[in-house]
Amino acid sequence: MSASLKAFNSSKFLVSEFILLGFPGIHSWQHWLSLPLTLLYLSAIGTNVLILIIICQDPSLKQPMYLFLGILSLVDMGLATTIMPKILAIFWFDAKVISLPECFAQIYAIHCFVSMESGICLCMAFDRYVAICYPLHYSSIITNSLIFKATLFMVLRNGFCVISVPVLASQWNYCSRNEIDHCLCSNLGITSLACDDRRPNSIFQLILAWVGMGSELGLIILSYTLLLRSVLRLNSAEAVSKALNTCSSHLILTLFYTVIVVISVTHLSETKATLIPVLLNVMHNITPPSLNPIVYALRTRQLRQGFQKVLCRSLQEK
Repeated sequence: MSASLKAFNSSKFLVSEFILLGFPGIHSWQHWLSLPLTLLYLSAIGTNVLILIIICQDPSLKQPMYLFLGILSLVDMGLATTIMPKILAIFWFDAKVISLPECFAQIYAIHCFVSMESGICLCMAFDRYVAICYPLHYSSIITNSLIFKATLFMVLRNGFCVISVPVLASQWNYCSRNEIDHCLCSNLGITSLACDDRRPNSIFQLILAWVGMGSELGLIILSYTLLLRSVLRLNSAEAVSKALNTCSSHLILTLFYTVIVVISVTHLSETKATLIPVLLNVMHNITPPSLNPIVYALRTRQLRQGFQKVLCRSLQEK
């Protein structure tokens, strides 16, 4: 009798959907945040599409560095589109309900695109290192074949490695509570609703972040440290200026990874979601896609010239 009553209560409170409440503590006026978030999203899509058009239409930009920029633009648009439509639907239409399969799919997509972005940035760091430190061997090292293999490796690695995150989250028993103080399906956020012990999942995600993106961040720092050391030995003011300009573009990337680590540690140490970690979680998914085109692309003289060519060509056709 006791066992059957326990089974009935367990099945009674099993949830089939989550409710995303939005930003904790500001539910009454959070819809005003839709304006800046919409501008960031439109900026991310517009600028990245523009970069892809310029690279495709200008033959002089069919070079490894610009191909990596094109791949980064695709990844950035995918990352932004994974989260922003649902966030804006919550603010504009009060569409807070999300099914478990949709939630786990969003978790997978976010982890996949974030890992892809870090991998592409590592490839770009290696590309700049070879271009500046070994310019005579650049064309023989950085080839189209290498770009294809590196991209394929990152797609397969991230596709298979991060699938363990939503699969593990889907194994928990979610009962009684189904309201999440968040705008998107954060893995650590939804597992906090599980009836089971959440510590194994939290520790696994932290290890995955450190082993995956942490190692890539270390390699990026190493490549630019070696680059600076090599350039400073040249005693050339112009070369030093070029290297510093290249490295300064990656400061945003360092900030990007730092925020991820802060969010992971904060969520591991807190049992209740607070505004700042949730806001940082949303911003670190939408800010890099918006700023990467400015940081990496628009500061590049060849891309600016390519934009002028495309603009002049479109005006002449009219």
